[in-house]
Amino acid sequence: MKGKKINLKISDNIKRGVSASLLLLPGILVVLPVVLLVTGSVMDQYELAELLRPIFREKGPGEAFLFIGWRLVPDYPSFANYGKLLFLSPQFFVLFWNSVKMVLLILAGQLLTGVPAAWAFAAYQNRFGKLLFTLYVVLMLLPFQVTMLSSYLVLNGFSLLNTHSAVILPAVFSTFPVFLCYGGFRGIRMQLFEAARVDGATELFLFFKIGLPLGKSGILSALVLGFLEYWNMMEQPMAFLDDKSLWPLSLYLPEITWERAGFAFCASIITLIPAAFVFVLGQDYLEQGIIYSGLKE
Repeated sequence: MKGKKINLKISDNIKRGVSASLLLLPGILVVLPVVLLVTGSVMDQYELAELLRPIFREKGPGEAFLFIGWRLVPDYPSFANYGKLLFLSPQFFVLFWNSVKMVLLILAGQLLTGVPAAWAFAAYQNRFGKLLFTLYVVLMLLPFQVTMLSSYLVLNGFSLLNTHSAVILPAVFSTFPVFLCYGGFRGIRMQLFEAARVDGATELFLFFKIGLPLGKSGILSALVLGFLEYWNMMEQPMAFLDDKSLWPLSLYLPEITWERAGFAFCASIITLIPAAFVFVLGQDYLEQGIIYSGLKE
């Protein structure tokens, strides 16, 4: 019996080891590009030139094809690219504050419009509301490429093209945060609302004292997902903004040569930090948002 127990423990340990290895491999593949960015951002420009020479060097006739090399630990670490980016690149900070401005205004607008809309769909059930919510879901599934032309025509009619409002206003009225907040509000028992109404509670009281506190998980998940989406948005600014001084940080990519490759790596790392910070802080709410997106009536 003892021998069988030992064999079972060994087989369980082997299964756990295999499972951990299978889960670890995708994790390494996901993290590896970030590691390459970090190491490239602290490499000396001559070391980068040596490693990336096959990319920037034209292949001569009859010459063998060369592959780039890489080192996880630089031989000549240097923080010159960070100093140049943070202290000698005003354009970078202009685009950084453009991103901060647009993302904060978009999220604030979604709170003012999307949260009350989601509350109305969840708290007041009727046939017309369900039909309208179905329309919201259909609009949520449409990619930006489908709505780009109509949005362009509307924004042009209101003379909003080449302004931050051209990016902010369409995002404020996005249907996705309504969908997530709706999932959070639907998790509240309707009997609680009915009991509060019997006790004389007003609709505003229900919204501010019951709906918002109990549905905050859906609201916070919408904010986290919204930040990650709009901090990295590229298509909307490229379509609606002509002036590069109005562009967000996601479009900041200096001309990459062997001399500026480290600078580009450094800019990518700085751009990644706010998104990674928000992701770590809101990871639990992000999981709630994924759960709410899978809920069915």
